[in-house]
Amino acid sequence: MKVSSFPHGPVMSSSLPGYIMFFIILSGHKVDSAQFKVIGPEHPVMATAGEDIVLPCHLSPRVSAESMEVRWYRSQFYALVHLYRDGDTQNERQMPEYRGRTEFLRGDIANGSVALRIRHVRPSDEGQYRCFFRSSVFHEESLLELKVAGLGSAPLISVEGYQDGGIQMVCRSAGWYPEPEVQWRDPSGQALTSLSETKPRGANGLFETQSSIIITETSNQSLSCHIRNALLNQEKESTVYIAGNLHAKIGKIQAEKWKLLENISDLQEEIRRLQAEIGKHLENISELHEEIRAHLENISELNEKISGLQRELEWRKALVCPTNVTMDPNTANAQLVVSEDRKSVRRGIARQEVPDNPERFHSFCLLGCERFTLGKHYWEVEVGDGGFWAVGVARESMRRKGGIRFNPEQGIWAVERCGDQYRALTSPETPMPLNERPKKIGVYLDYEAECVAFYDTGNETLIFTFMSASFTGETILPFFWVGIGVLLKICP
Repeated sequence: MKVSSFPHGPVMSSSLPGYIMFFIILSGHKVDSAQFKVIGPEHPVMATAGEDIVLPCHLSPRVSAESMEVRWYRSQFYALVHLYRDGDTQNERQMPEYRGRTEFLRGDIANGSVALRIRHVRPSDEGQYRCFFRSSVFHEESLLELKVAGLGSAPLISVEGYQDGGIQMVCRSAGWYPEPEVQWRDPSGQALTSLSETKPRGANGLFETQSSIIITETSNQSLSCHIRNALLNQEKESTVYIAGNLHAKIGKIQAEKWKLLENISDLQEEIRRLQAEIGKHLENISELHEEIRAHLENISELNEKISGLQRELEWRKALVCPTNVTMDPNTANAQLVVSEDRKSVRRGIARQEVPDNPERFHSFCLLGCERFTLGKHYWEVEVGDGGFWAVGVARESMRRKGGIRFNPEQGIWAVERCGDQYRALTSPETPMPLNERPKKIGVYLDYEAECVAFYDTGNETLIFTFMSASFTGETILPFFWVGIGVLLKICP
């Protein structure tokens, strides 16, 4: 804002508050509209692979950046390397490759100077970075470049063997970045042509080198391997001295090698003969396996029959333990209607005027009157041909108010129908693919064995069993959950 003139002469006391307000507004406008530049290094920042590096950045003029947003990012604004905002680091959306590796250095942030430390620099960190500042009314950024270099290990020269009338020498080294230059040299420093050369990248992104050469001269000589990093303009070298009689020694070893190969060939022939004999025995074993397989099939059929008999036995055992179960209206949700004989329940349209006692459920549930602390008990519940329902047993101490999850952790062992699906209320739920829709469910409780089993009484089959149910010495009661349009009835 620019003011061209002010009134002259004495100022009346009545106009003084207006001038004060004018200068406050003018001062605030100057602060908010203050602009700045973001200054980074003019030249690329050089980092050594595996070490830490600090990327500098500051404001000009040097104003405080404590209340600003400072964002370090790569090619895209949301490719987040590090974010400082609201006075603290906010790295929830940081790129995975930088997690745990960045540190915001704000020791001099009051003077607009910030820096980012990147730990354990990798080749993949190389490239452009943007240092972005944003105040409440202005933002600016600076671009800087990070170069990564790795000076690898000293070359290791080894003798690999005798090849093409000469000695094959191999030079190896690791930990280089960018891709290094490899050169063999003779005693006079002249470059030699290598036989082969590979430069694969390791898991850390650094290059590994392997270069081989054939030495055919028989006189004593030295040989050196030079590996150079052009970016750092540095190299490492190793030299090996080759004795003249080394060729003769390697030639002798090569002859022994061929003799050994001949022995191996004879051994392989013997192995083939033995394999033929073993093949004949395997044919006999195969015939024996066929006989065994036939017997196993017979055993499988027998096991199937035994399993069927066991299921029928379990069913018969359950029928021996009938229990006269009734429903407890005092536990029923206010919308559930219990018959006078306490043998059936349905869900009504409206809530009934009943007291909200502590044992009454908020959910559409109710419990039986019978309380079990030992023994074996069995009862049957008619569930109809549709709708939503659940039947089973529950701890007396189970939660009655608020939302309830039907699973053993909440003290409920039950099965349910949900639409066209039948499920055991385990945690998580277990689907029960049934061939027929059960119209009557048998519930079998063995308190001492901590077992709860459910039967389809129509075809007398076991449909699910809770083994090792943790009753923890508590009282167990029959449990019912009623859906819309469903009538649950306890059979005599």
